[in-house]
Amino acid sequence: MQVLNENPDSPPQGSESLAAQPIAHVTRDGVEYVLLGTAHVSRASVEAVREILDRETFDAVAIELCEPRYKSMRDPESFRNLDLFQVIRQGKAGLVAANLALSSFQRRIAEQFGIEPGAEMKAAIDGAEARDLPIWLIDREVGITLKRAIRSVGFLDRIGIMAGLAGSLISREDVEESEIEKLKEGDMLGSMFNEFARESPPLFEALISERDRYMTARLREETSDAANTDTPVKRVLVVIGAGHLAGIEQAIESQTDAPAPMQEELSALPPGSPWPKRIGFAVFAAIAVAIAVLFYRGADSGADALWTWVLCTGIGAAIGAAAAGGHPLSALAAFIVAPLKPFRPGIPVGAASAGVEVWIHRPRVADFDSLRDDVIHWTGWWRNRISRTLLVFVFSNLGMMFGTWVAGFRIIKSLL
Repeated sequence: MQVLNENPDSPPQGSESLAAQPIAHVTRDGVEYVLLGTAHVSRASVEAVREILDRETFDAVAIELCEPRYKSMRDPESFRNLDLFQVIRQGKAGLVAANLALSSFQRRIAEQFGIEPGAEMKAAIDGAEARDLPIWLIDREVGITLKRAIRSVGFLDRIGIMAGLAGSLISREDVEESEIEKLKEGDMLGSMFNEFARESPPLFEALISERDRYMTARLREETSDAANTDTPVKRVLVVIGAGHLAGIEQAIESQTDAPAPMQEELSALPPGSPWPKRIGFAVFAAIAVAIAVLFYRGADSGADALWTWVLCTGIGAAIGAAAAGGHPLSALAAFIVAPLKPFRPGIPVGAASAGVEVWIHRPRVADFDSLRDDVIHWTGWWRNRISRTLLVFVFSNLGMMFGTWVAGFRIIKSLL
């Protein structure tokens, strides 16, 4: 294996756009990788991509996109294929909501400066297609990244992740263009969680470091596959968020494991911590025992405790559904299903309320067309029928959780 760094920070002479961009050249096994670091909502990055493709010759273009994001970028109407019933039934409403929150963060910044989010990736795609070059999609699916990030951290850090997502929606402060350029020092996902991502090693590992290794493995795999064809690749342009440049450069130099097993390992979901389920089971068990003891002491005491459980959990879930802008029948469904949660542990309360919501307020074509724009502003989440249904799912579950703790406190207090 031969590894060679060649003038990693030296753009071509006279290149104004490229002069401000972080660039690295790494040669391994006879293939030169030109790593171009970009900011995902930067005019300068778009110009740099176009300029380097005009000035230099490449055999392939690799971009920091996964297959779903690529299809979404090439087909803006792809959300029309979203089956909300299936999303709710499979328990993926929270994940879809998180993806929309990520998208809205990027689009909000892009809207401020009049540039499409991911425009530098689109410029790379258009440039590759115009030159009839292969396009390599090297990033890991964002859903897998989020799941691995959430499962890699403890409860408090998970709250931090949720706060980062929520904060990206609520914040309406304008951002200076000079600050946008500073995104080249990080990564879009990492930027959403700001200092929190850098202060949490497990979160930084899942959001940044793992993806560095994954994208490097994808580059090696694509290069290996191309070597077995009539048109082997000798020079590759790699367009990535600049926060990944140093990590990928180092990984290209040092990575020795086979690419395919490495990708499989980095795409596997680690087992979730058993403690949340154990704690939840313990809470339900403690409340059930307390209610049983109160019934033993007297039918009236037991009935009062049972009504406390029904009202607290039901009202909590119903308030959550109502706060999300759900239909009264959606809130009623949440109220009815919430007290039965211990008997249906695998079915979230939000599935019932969101199911009723999408049945009553079926998404219109206009909702799919405007979804990406509506979620830029936090008020749009309540206006669009699709995003509102996702909120009903999430808020009903949160209301149920709050009601459970209130009920538990009141019931155990009456026992003592």
